[in-house]
Amino acid sequence: MLRENMAGLVAFATVAKAGTFTKAAAQLGVSQSALSHTVRDLEKRLGIKVLARTTRKVAPTVEGQRLLDRVVPMLEELEGELWSIIDTRDKPAGNFRITTTDYAANTIVWPKLRPVLIQYPDIHVEVVTEYQLTDIVESQFDAGIRLGEQVSEGMIAVRVGPDFAMRAVASPDYFQAHGKPQTPQELTQHQCINLRLPTHGGLYAWEFEKEGREIRVRVQGQLTFNTIDPILTAAIDGYGICYVPDGLAADAIAAGKLEAVLEAWSPPFTGYFLYYPHRRQSSPAFSILVNALSQT
Repeated sequence: MLRENMAGLVAFATVAKAGTFTKAAAQLGVSQSALSHTVRDLEKRLGIKVLARTTRKVAPTVEGQRLLDRVVPMLEELEGELWSIIDTRDKPAGNFRITTTDYAANTIVWPKLRPVLIQYPDIHVEVVTEYQLTDIVESQFDAGIRLGEQVSEGMIAVRVGPDFAMRAVASPDYFQAHGKPQTPQELTQHQCINLRLPTHGGLYAWEFEKEGREIRVRVQGQLTFNTIDPILTAAIDGYGICYVPDGLAADAIAAGKLEAVLEAWSPPFTGYFLYYPHRRQSSPAFSILVNALSQT
């Protein structure tokens, strides 16, 4: 029974998590038609429908959800045990997917992973940069990196970066032409460079705090980006004020290309953490990644 249905169970679980045959087929490296055939064969052998299909999406049936709740933890445990066996070799190995932001990827993940990947060539890492708060289990990530306040309860969390502050910065030429804001509210009178965050359903509201008083300001300007690096470039080029991590702006400030304002309103806050589910099997290769990324 198990031997006949193992491939079908893996196919079913992958489709149910992905929500479409297209995404699931890409994850498994098979054609959509072959994947659909595998799931239909499973349904015939079990005598039940496990997936409800529509033109846009598929979802588990009631019976399929019950099967999914029982099978997925077992498959994850089995996969973890297999990787543990593989990692008993002289060279730890494994494929790992991590979701993070572009700033954390550039300043934390890559600098810390670079020597690890040289030392362990059989460890493969896929880094996906995004701002939305991804469900790492549903999206089949091994781990995520987000600010401490964004990490969900029930996850194992390991600090990977120091506390930092956000800085409102612009070029000296911009400030000479338009003046410097003295309070966060005055930002609404300036050209500001926006960041669009999918999770928040719109533009990021700049967050300030002073002596326990918190203020959120929704700014406006000609430019909006969905990643942070071009925001800094646009500010250096004089297109307005931007709000970025202090580490990102530090070199440009030191070089005189940018000037900071409202610093009294920008205290440091909790930095980045690596997080992953409690039930994830900790293989030697995964432990190597966690140790490498951990804040020292």
